[in-house]
Amino acid sequence: MFTLRERAARAAEEQLAASLPRRWRHVQGVAAKATLIRAFVGEDAELLVAAAWLHDVGYAPDVVETGFHSLDGARWLLRSGFSIRLAALVAHHSCASYEASERGLGDILSAEFPFEESPTSDALWFADMTSGPDGQDLTVEERLIEIRERYGPEDLVTRFWLRAEASLLAAVNRTQSRLRAHPM
Repeated sequence: MFTLRERAARAAEEQLAASLPRRWRHVQGVAAKATLIRAFVGEDAELLVAAAWLHDVGYAPDVVETGFHSLDGARWLLRSGFSIRLAALVAHHSCASYEASERGLGDILSAEFPFEESPTSDALWFADMTSGPDGQDLTVEERLIEIRERYGPEDLVTRFWLRAEASLLAAVNRTQSRLRAHPM
């Protein structure tokens, strides 16, 4: 019997490693960072690491339905037997509601998956937004610059990040405050 974290890591590797190697490197970096900070979410430690492994599974060619990776990944997680809470963390990771609105999927996302604002969701956003596309450590500011440069000024992703930045920075700052208050 596998732990939730092991099951998540295996599922992410099966879906991403061969088809999207750069995305897989990013996911590995996010999971490593989540593993380092997991103690700060108490009993949600295993859930945080599992969500980190699975947060980008919606990019996998076998998972894509709508083209919105957060929603596609969350739906796939439910079909694969993962919990609604884990699926909801993936569905809403890193300000996904802003992207959902840009794509005309905001009502669907919120109807299917409850939004959670908690130390666990903040920590997932922190791990994602401080890990670069190859898994390297970045500041959140460096990550936002990298995303804007990769997608270009007119892309939907760049547009939603302009609207989402304040919310994202607030979540990252809350996690950084928790880390400073209780150094590892």
